[in-house]
Amino acid sequence: MTEKELVESGNMKMEWARSHMPVLAIIREKFEEEKPLKGLKVGMALHVEAKTAVLVETLAAGGAQVAISGCNPLSTQDDVSMALDTRKNISCFAKYGCNTSEYYEAIDKVLDFEPDITIDDGADLIFKLHKERTGMLPNILGGCEETTTGVHRLHAMEKDGALKMPVIAVNDAMTKYLFDNRYGTGQSAWDGINRTTNLLVAGKNVVVAGYGLSLIHI
Repeated sequence: MTEKELVESGNMKMEWARSHMPVLAIIREKFEEEKPLKGLKVGMALHVEAKTAVLVETLAAGGAQVAISGCNPLSTQDDVSMALDTRKNISCFAKYGCNTSEYYEAIDKVLDFEPDITIDDGADLIFKLHKERTGMLPNILGGCEETTTGVHRLHAMEKDGALKMPVIAVNDAMTKYLFDNRYGTGQSAWDGINRTTNLLVAGKNVVVAGYGLSLIHI
């Protein structure tokens, strides 16, 4: 595909996701009027796909300048990444299939942006800040961490007295835990099984072991 075709593909994916995210649409409309993030820079390391792109657009609509990289080299959708990078006040450095060196180079580019706020999935931005960019920490207003893995890493840092910035554990919010972690994981599990086996689910007996909460309901 040409670059133009990739951007068009990304735009179509984003438009589809946007049409199915009514709550974020309401927030975006309010943000466009009030500009609560005007003058702020937001650095992000997330799965760069259509739903994330709608969030990024919403932050930019609120007045923020946004820089984003991927949080997993295998989850980035290049068409969405390229479409995002065409938007005003948004810089996207994510690339599918990048190697480890390229992955952290993209993280560095986000930090070169000198964000006031970080939004992480796995805490790689925050770890990089604390390990190699400590001079930036006094200017960081705070961050958000989305995943269980990232929250565990940050709790360990806090316990050791090493965490030098306030972080909201988004993963611990009831709206995240009760909906995304439970039902989203359940759907993702089925999706993975279907894609791997190419079998019809109807009529199958299923055992779920090791997750504590029931994640899959038939």
